[in-house]
Amino acid sequence: MYDYLIVGAGITGSVIARLLVDSGFKVKVIDKRDHIGGNCYTDTYEGLPYCKYGGHIFHTSNKEVWDFANKYSEWNQYQHKIVVSHNNRLLSFPINLMTFYQLWRIKTPDEARAKIEKVRHKIANPINFEEKALSMVGSEIYYTFLYGYTKKQWNREPIELPASLLSRVPIRYSFDDNYYNDKYQAIPTHGYTKMFENLLNGVDVELGVEFKNEPYWFKEHKKIIFTGPIDEYYGHYLGKLEYRSLRFEWMPGIDTGAATVNFTDANIPYTRIVSFNNFYRTDAVKFSMKEFPESEGEPFYPVNTEPNQALYKQYKSLADSRVVFCGRLGTYKYIDMDQAIGMALSVVKRELTNESI
Repeated sequence: MYDYLIVGAGITGSVIARLLVDSGFKVKVIDKRDHIGGNCYTDTYEGLPYCKYGGHIFHTSNKEVWDFANKYSEWNQYQHKIVVSHNNRLLSFPINLMTFYQLWRIKTPDEARAKIEKVRHKIANPINFEEKALSMVGSEIYYTFLYGYTKKQWNREPIELPASLLSRVPIRYSFDDNYYNDKYQAIPTHGYTKMFENLLNGVDVELGVEFKNEPYWFKEHKKIIFTGPIDEYYGHYLGKLEYRSLRFEWMPGIDTGAATVNFTDANIPYTRIVSFNNFYRTDAVKFSMKEFPESEGEPFYPVNTEPNQALYKQYKSLADSRVVFCGRLGTYKYIDMDQAIGMALSVVKRELTNESI
């Protein structure tokens, strides 16, 4: 008998498996896919690592998480920069002084702040994404950078989305065009799959295994750690939670000149083109992909609306002590890789103080 069954060989599941095995527990990991690594799985094209499920940049300011990640992968120093394409025009992103200059020929931080104060909508208590954006930056920046992209990504009008989503969009009054503010930012030298191979070294892993919430699993395992969609665990008993998925169009031999180009026109069906060779600062091999947001398919992004959050809380209330839900899908939270590792570290710390096993 195993102490733990971990459902999902992505970041959260793999980190938990590594820590539990190193703590002396007998652990099995299963995944319905034919590979480890979840949505961070990396393949290669003519020797160039690329992420099969979209571009992934590791970034964190959490030293404990960074030190942990360095145990299992070599990393290339990297700063993520994005170009926005709107109405056949290329603009610097995140919004910074270069963006202000491109839009309004503004050159100084004081000029930029004065302009924003002039154009922003005076909304005292913004309650949704659109109101929050308009209150922060006004109509021109909103419709140039945010409206079309957000509508495509989430398949709903921004007025239907929570204002909290804007926390992921930085605005700077300097020429700093680095997308992330985190202290540590990097790309794995040999791709993410190698990191997962190191994490799962010596762990019992079975791939191509579909988990069903059946008594069998509890006969063979004392406890289950589930990193898949929480509503799927319960067979969608209370209804389906909404997730957004992605479809990819591969573009071998193509290089946009930037790691990521966001396409913010609402009439263009894809949201961005990722050119993986720019992650590794090489033009010896060129390989890009387009990302098309879709409603069906592998779940990538929880749709954080009030009805979905209410349904998630109902599912969460059904959990018993034999099951731990974690990860982006298990907790229905739009978390980054470093947050997934941090969550895994916290889960194991709690489990190690639990005398029920």
